Amino acid sequence: MTENLTKETFLQKVFNYEENKEWKYEGEIPAIIDFWADWCGPCKMVAPVLEEISNEYEGKLHVYKVNTDEEQELSAAFGIQSIPSLLFIPVDDKPQMAAGALPKDTLLKAMKDVLDVE
Repeated sequence: MTENLTKETFLQKVFNYEENKEWKYEGEIPAIIDFWADWCGPCKMVAPVLEEISNEYEGKLHVYKVNTDEEQELSAAFGIQSIPSLLFIPVDDKPQMAAGALPKDTLLKAMKDVLDVE
């Protein structure tokens, strides 16, 4: 199940950018963060795909969502300029951003390539 993040939960579960200058992922398994908004048509298209992936990869992958209207500071911290934007976060490497409503097969390929999740 996808989980909506606030700034507070983001700092705990993903990255505490207030205390750390260098990237340090706080999680133990890879994650995808969907930066989205209620009014965004493409965001609505990708949401059920991410929910499916979240259920299929439960325990292997976190799928988080950040509402860019409600969490403007998080959006600014990651330079989000278009939505949906997906942040792929491997456990031991730097995150990688992808913009646009990616189809499921493209998401799965990125999960395999970037996150090493099968």
